Amino acid sequence: MAVSGFEGFEKRLELHFFGDIDDDDGNNMLGLRLLDFESLEQVLLAVQCTVVSAVGNPFFDAYVLSESSLFVYPTKIIIKTCGTTQLLKSIPPLIHFANNLGLTLQTCSYTRGNFIFPKSQPFPHTSFQEEVIYIEHNIPNNLCYRKASVMPSKLPAHSWHVFTATLLPPLKSPHHATFTVEVCMTELDRLIARKFFSRDSKTGDLAGRDMTELTGIDTINAGAFICDFAFDPCGYSMNGIDGDRYSTIHVTPEDGFSYASFECVGSVYDDPDGIVETLKKAVRVFMPATVSISTTRCSREVWTKVARALQPLGLKCRSLIMDEFPAAGTISYQTFTAARRK
Repeated sequence: MAVSGFEGFEKRLELHFFGDIDDDDGNNMLGLRLLDFESLEQVLLAVQCTVVSAVGNPFFDAYVLSESSLFVYPTKIIIKTCGTTQLLKSIPPLIHFANNLGLTLQTCSYTRGNFIFPKSQPFPHTSFQEEVIYIEHNIPNNLCYRKASVMPSKLPAHSWHVFTATLLPPLKSPHHATFTVEVCMTELDRLIARKFFSRDSKTGDLAGRDMTELTGIDTINAGAFICDFAFDPCGYSMNGIDGDRYSTIHVTPEDGFSYASFECVGSVYDDPDGIVETLKKAVRVFMPATVSISTTRCSREVWTKVARALQPLGLKCRSLIMDEFPAAGTISYQTFTAARRK
């Protein structure tokens, strides 16, 4: 293990707002998508990252960042950043800009895994306790239904940190038709990891497209439009857009602290086998030695099938834990290791 290197594990923030985003004729519906690029740049300046590529469709806008991704829906923002970014510093400006659009914060969710290099993290990410204190200081008091928890596993280096807050009591929380799956993979297959190093000094969109095709990432969801980017000297990010759903992949391929993440959205109305097959394809791309999978608002049927689905890839489920959170509902956290490793 390297003493220090690039931190692959992301911090993830999801903010939901409410308010009247229609005009008198029932038009508009853009909501947060009306935020101009200059405002988004101010938010990202606080976080310490920039936009490198962007694409949108009738449902949402997706931005590839210098450190991970940003998704902007009419009443929802998801921002996910890696490295030594200060993600939580995005909360005050995002609330401010949303308020200017007539929108009010309804729920706040923050998740992350264990940092590989925790001592390299700046304030307010020096500890989970510090992160929780910072969030609680910067969200409105009326988000009074709150919970912070670290979900452990049988792998010492892996646990799942979760904070959620909402202004809605549990019985009045809206039913969510969608669920989120976050996959964290470490110790990637070395031959595969080498494919995420830039060749002939090629970087950017074109090199990203080459990596997408070379590694088979484009086959994970063949129906998605992919916005991809390759970094110098190595690293890769992509956002996939498929109707109102996103997927995203980020890769830190350096030997000793290699890491890849995959995140996607599923629907309770979908065949569970579909999302399970998608996860298998994503994990197969990287052939990692260790995998953790967190599902939010997901049915028991899905996460039990996930455990069985990864077995043919040589991955054995080592631990499973579940917990209930305000606004987020049931969150499950599973860890897997290559069967050859105990």
